Parts: sequence; C-alpha cells; structure tokens
Amino acid sequence: MKVCAIVPSHNHWTALPGVVGRLRDFGLPVFIVDDGSAEPARSAIAALHAPGDGVTVARRPANGGKGAAVLDGFRLAAAAGFSHAVQVDADGQHDLAALPRLLAAAEAQPGAVVSGKPLYDASIPPGRRIGRWITHLWVFVETLSFRIGDSMCGFRVYPLEPCLALAGSETIGRGMDFDTEIMVRLFWRGVPPVMVPVRVTYPEGNTSNFRMLADNVRISRMHTRLVLNLLWRLPEILRHRPPGGGRHWAQLAERGGAWGLAFVAGAYRLLGRRGCAWVMTPIVLYFFLTGTEQRRASRAYLGRVLNRPPTLAEGFRHFMDFAGRALDAFAAWSRAIPPRMLEADGFVARAAADPRGALLVVSHHGNAELSHALMDPALRRRLTVLVHTRHAENYNRLLEAHRGEAAARMLQVTEIGPDTAILLRERIEAGEWIAMAGDRVPVLSRGRVCRAPFLGEAAEFSQGPWLLAALLDCPVYLLFCRRKDDGGWTLALEPFADRVDLPRGRRRDAITEHVRRYASRLERECRAAPFQWYNFFDFWPPELGDKGEKAR
Repeated sequence: MKVCAIVPSHNHWTALPGVVGRLRDFGLPVFIVDDGSAEPARSAIAALHAPGDGVTVARRPANGGKGAAVLDGFRLAAAAGFSHAVQVDADGQHDLAALPRLLAAAEAQPGAVVSGKPLYDASIPPGRRIGRWITHLWVFVETLSFRIGDSMCGFRVYPLEPCLALAGSETIGRGMDFDTEIMVRLFWRGVPPVMVPVRVTYPEGNTSNFRMLADNVRISRMHTRLVLNLLWRLPEILRHRPPGGGRHWAQLAERGGAWGLAFVAGAYRLLGRRGCAWVMTPIVLYFFLTGTEQRRASRAYLGRVLNRPPTLAEGFRHFMDFAGRALDAFAAWSRAIPPRMLEADGFVARAAADPRGALLVVSHHGNAELSHALMDPALRRRLTVLVHTRHAENYNRLLEAHRGEAAARMLQVTEIGPDTAILLRERIEAGEWIAMAGDRVPVLSRGRVCRAPFLGEAAEFSQGPWLLAALLDCPVYLLFCRRKDDGGWTLALEPFADRVDLPRGRRRDAITEHVRRYASRLERECRAAPFQWYNFFDFWPPELGDKGEKAR
C-alpha cells in the first residue's frame, strides 16, 4: 500500500490548516482540491501549497461539487503512484485520532473501502440525523445488505484502482450524492465495505455546503437511479456482491444503536431478566437473520465444539446467550444482581491475600465483565483492565454510567507502548492486578500472533499476554466466569505460571508453549459450556487451513 490523503474544499479554510497538519503528522502526503472557492478561502487554501513539504493544492476553476473534487483528487493521487487515498472533509468534523484504525483496517483488507461509522455527539442538527437515517434505509434496500453501516461519512480510505475503473465506466453523482453512490456501486462490483467507529462533532460556527432543497432533491434522484439500476441489473449485482467473512474482530462495527440498547435496559428495569428475554427475542432474531458474517462465525465455532453441524435453533441459542451475557453485565453494574449470585472458588481468596501484583488473562468465554462488577470492592480497586471497546462504543457508553470508580481503571489500548508499559509496571510493583484478554489477536500488529491447536484446528492467538507477563515479571492467573444452570455464576481463578521467562534465542518457542497451554485450557472451558463463548468473527482464518496447519 502507498497511501496519500485527499481533502476536497469549497469555501472551507479556517479548519483546513489543522486538518492538513494532523495528516502530515501521520506521514501522509496531502492533495487539497479547491473546488472553486471564493475569496478569502481561495487565497488561504492556495497559501497551503508546499510540494516540498508534502502538500499539493490543485484548483478547479468552478465549483463542480464534492464528488467532482474527490475524483480529481483520485486522478492526481494515481498519477503520483499512490494505491490508496484517505478522503477527509475540510471542516474538521472528524476525529483524526481514528486514522491509525482506518489504515490498519485497510492494511488488513487492501481491496476494501474502509469508512468511518460516525459516533455523533449532541452537536449534530436533528434534521441531519433524520436525513442520514432515511439514506441508510435506502442503502439497505439498494445493497440488500446491512454491511454498509453509514454511507455518508466523509472520512474514508479508498482503493484507487477500482474507484477509477468505476468512474471511467459509470456515472457517479458529482455533488453531495457522491459519498453514498460510490459506496453502493463499489459494493455492487464486489468491493467490500469495512466500517470503523469514528467520533464526529459539528464545530461551533461551522458552515455547511449542504443545500437543503437542492441537495435533498439530488439525493432523492440518486436513490431512484440506484433502485432502478438494482432492479435492471439484479442478477449481475447479486453475482458480484462482496462475500462476507475474514475480517479482523475490531473491524466488526457494533450492530445496534444507542436508543435500542437503552430500550432493552429499560425493559430489564421494568420486567426483570425473564421478561426482558421475551422482549429481546424478536430483536435477537433480527440480528441473527441479518448478521451473515456473525452467523457464519457462530456456526463454524459450534460445529467444532459440538463435533457436529449445529442446528438453526442452536445457532439462535448462541446469539440469545450472547444477548443475555450483555444484559447480565449491565444488570450487575447497575446493582440489579446481588454479589451473592457470584460463587468464587477458594483460590480467589488465597490470591487476594497475596500482596504481589499479578496478570489475569481473561477470555470471551462466560462473563468476565460481570465478575468485575460483582467482585469484592477492595479487589476491584486493585484491578486495572486493558480493553479495546471502540468497535462497541454504544454498549460500553451504556455501562459507563454504572461502572463508577472502576471506569477510571479501564485503560483503552490498541497497542501497549512504552508509557503504558511503565504505568503497568508501577501498578504491579504496588501489588495491583492487570487483566487482559488472551483470545483475540492484536488490533494493529497482526504479526504478533502464535498458532495453536484449538477445537481441532490451528487458530491464531495473541502473544501480548505472555510478552506483557515477561515484561512485568509477575505471576499469571487465568480467570473464568461461567453461568450456571440455576442462574448464578462461578468465578474460577487458576494459577498459570509463577513467572513467564522468555529465554534469548528461544523466545518464540517459549511464547508458543504458553499459547498452546492457554488454548488447551480455553478449549476445555468451551467444551464444558459451549454456548458461552462469544467471539463472533472468523477465528480460524481459511489461510491457516490452506497451509495445512491442522492441529495434530
């Protein structure tokens, strides 16, 4: 991949220097396309032209619309030898701190369009929110899919070759209809969409180029054109639609709005768990029927853990168990579940009496979140949890209001850098515990994995817990929290290693041995409670099987 950035601008110039500066901070060459701006924007934009410093300004003599400006940028980027372009709007709405996540997703799937999926704050005008939802509904119809979570976000990573091929053979809207139309037409051609959550704020005093009447008419015409094209070319479009599957777990955008989660939480308060389960059933059924990728991943896992093809009812039960897990975590943090419902084994008390710090390796089996909520407050104050929750921000925002002081001890990490490592070492030396998941591969460094037999076939596991344990030089425990048939939970804390030693020259072999031991223990837990493992993504990538790395 060779990546640049394209910033189209029509009369937006006040936030533009900051946007360009942030893009240059990430090392991206920047093409600014001035779409016929008037003064003083014209001169201000032209003043940013600095090819020697990686910033090129190209001017269109007349305003042709956002789409026309972006397409000009595509051509400039391709002529300069770039394979991908980051499109960023010039008004400063998008949180550019999300750029590494978009680029990591593009690196994992170079042939995809990686788009921001906006997480709006209160600054979004109500009319814009309603208009976006109407467009989303049309896009669901036009693609016969829910995979494009947002088609209007102006923060994306485009693969240039398919985009220019599309522009050369089909007519794409040149105005505010561009963002949606190019994404739908690329989807029809087999280019998969990848959605990455991005915070979006409408800056105070921001002026929009969106013309309420003219652009809504333009967008309505676009949807009419796309629906007619869909009906006319349906067999061809269905034949070329991008297949699902194979995406990194962090790229699977949250499927459920904040209002829906709040509705379910309210139903729990009003009806209790049993009544809320009835309310959730049609909602979960909807996600089960429309979540092709998650349903396929569930079927692959259940087939391995049950040693037979799962039934449709078992697949739905897996989804319902996951919904129940999320509901139980919310109930535990909101104190609707009493601590006595969590039965801890004797080793928890013995470990708590040990003044040494420790690393706890958790998993997505059972309900570690619930054990965090119900554990003794003194233990909870001793615990720091490493999390990556940006793919599920609505759900975690719902929990945030109830976590209290525990929220301050949850560290959002994509990778552990030197500053974080020093902080964690200090906490270990103070006798605290650090918890991190062992059954998901890293968000950015896909190479830091080991393969181990898991449920009969090689799967990828992160090296992170074992590298961190060696760095912290502390004991390692495994934590499992399993739901019982009577409605309670059992919490088990097991010693895994008094310390993790990674000898020079044998480091890779030593890490692999720890990964294999962990995978073996996790497999026993999954077989004991098969419907309580909640990794709804492709845990056994096809390329592992293609290389003949079956578990022996």
